[in-house]
Amino acid sequence: MKKSIIAVLAVASVLFTSCAKFPQPELDAAKAAVESVKAVEGNRYVADEFNALQDELNASVTAAETEKSKFFITRDYKPVVEKLNGVIASSEALKTKTEERKAQVRTEVQEAVTAVTALIAENKELVKKAPKGKEGKAALEAIQNDITVIEASLNEVNTLVTNGDYLTAKDKVTAAKTKAESIKAELEAAIAKTKKRR
Repeated sequence: MKKSIIAVLAVASVLFTSCAKFPQPELDAAKAAVESVKAVEGNRYVADEFNALQDELNASVTAAETEKSKFFITRDYKPVVEKLNGVIASSEALKTKTEERKAQVRTEVQEAVTAVTALIAENKELVKKAPKGKEGKAALEAIQNDITVIEASLNEVNTLVTNGDYLTAKDKVTAAKTKAESIKAELEAAIAKTKKRR
C-alpha cells in the first residue's frame, strides 16, 4: 500500500514537472524570430507592426517569468507557449510584409528620381529663358548652384538604393523634388514678369 502511494506521488510529480517545464526553447525561438524581422529592417519599414510584435514578445517573457515564480504544481506554461508560437508565426508574416514594403518604397524612389530628373531638365531650359539683368544674374547663379546640388543629391539617392537603404533614399529624393519644384515655380514667375513688362 505504502509503495503504491509513493508510486502514485512519483508519477504525479513527473506529470506536474513535465507540464511545468520552463519554455526556454520556445522563448529562444521567439526571440530569434523577432531578431530575424529586425535583420531585414522590419523595425524601419513596418515600424508599428514590429513594435506590436516586440510588445507581444515582452508580454510573453513577463508571463513566463510570472509562471516561473509560482509554486511548481500550479505552473502552467501552455498559454505562454501558445503566445510564443504566435510571435514566431507573426514574425514570418512580418518578414514577408517588410520585403513587400521595401519593394514598394524602392519603386516610389525610382519614380521620384525620374520625376526629379525631368524637373532638372525643365529648370535648365527655364534658366535659359529667365531674365538676365543685374539682379537676375546673381539669382540665376544661385539657382544654377541649387540645380547642381539637386543633381548631386540624386547621385546620393542612387547610391542609397544600391545599398538597399530605400527609406533614406526616399527622404532625400522627396526633398530634392520639393526643391526642384520650387525652383521651377520661381523661374516661371520671373519669366512671366518679364513678359508682362514687354
